Amino acid sequence: MTTSGGDRPEWVQDHIDRYQTSSGEDGHIWQGAPTLLLTTTGRQSGGRFTTPLIYGRIGDSYLVVASRGGSEVHPHWYLNLRANPAVEVQVAADRFTARARTATAEEKHRLWPLMTAIWPRYDEYQQQTQRDIPLVVLERG
Repeated sequence: MTTSGGDRPEWVQDHIDRYQTSSGEDGHIWQGAPTLLLTTTGRQSGGRFTTPLIYGRIGDSYLVVASRGGSEVHPHWYLNLRANPAVEVQVAADRFTARARTATAEEKHRLWPLMTAIWPRYDEYQQQTQRDIPLVVLERG
């Protein structure tokens, strides 16, 4: 069984359910931004956890931002993929395995504007935290 995690609002699980049952027809676009579903393996539990995330593209890779709304701590999904970078991704009806990695400082400098063009609040999130918000590259595997 895949879950969204216990510390999330009900609307997140509703988004995941609609996305999965409609093959992304309902949920791929959220508040005007494209979203994917990222499934990670829990670093402590070994369970599978699915998270909807806004994404960008660079070549064949997908980009996601571990912002957690500007929180001082990393989101659980990011901690999970750091422990186990083998992930599953769903973009609309396309489901595939991928390898996740944190973008290098140079990559982040180059790619961050691409993500803020999609979701401008990422700049606000970075300004409100001391944490360097990671940009994650998902490479098809």
